[in-house]
Amino acid sequence: MRGSIDGLGSSAPIGATLPAIFADDDLAQRFVAGLDEVLAPFLVVLDNLDSYFDPALAPLDFTRWLADWVGAETDGIETDGAPVGGLTGERRLRAAVAAATYLHRVRGTRRGLSEAVRLVFGVTPRITESGAAEWHARPLGPVPGDRRPHLHVSLALPDPTAADTHRLDTLVAAARPAHMPYTVEVTAATTAERTTDR
Repeated sequence: MRGSIDGLGSSAPIGATLPAIFADDDLAQRFVAGLDEVLAPFLVVLDNLDSYFDPALAPLDFTRWLADWVGAETDGIETDGAPVGGLTGERRLRAAVAAATYLHRVRGTRRGLSEAVRLVFGVTPRITESGAAEWHARPLGPVPGDRRPHLHVSLALPDPTAADTHRLDTLVAAARPAHMPYTVEVTAATTAERTTDR
């Protein structure tokens, strides 16, 4: 959290704005210098406010708040954990916040689900679904896909745990089409899969 920083100078010192009679008054100048030290962090934040809304530049605690504010899918992203998919948890959090508006636009689609899972786990999932589309020159052709809707998400991780299955299930439940029943599967990645995802 932002707070007082020793030695941080104010960008707008109060002493310089006092009436001329207080310009040489040592007591008045020392008094307002104390206020400058208290107000300096606020002025620094206001001077750099646009940086606080850029996920690449914002402080980590503010980025977590920003993730909640924009509705980013961050369940399962541990900012202090080991790197996943070559990215630290902090970089994956920042990427999820930056991609939130795009993901809201493609939410409920295969692409949106795949991107949401990739941002959290650092690995692209395999998604199979029951729907299909096909074109026929003659009417009353066979209906493509399965009659019963279903979605299956499979994820190959280097060192899977039971918690990964729960995290994937929670994420898919939030990002899938609302009407679609689904199943999830987490497996151990082969050497070839680990090389491909990097």
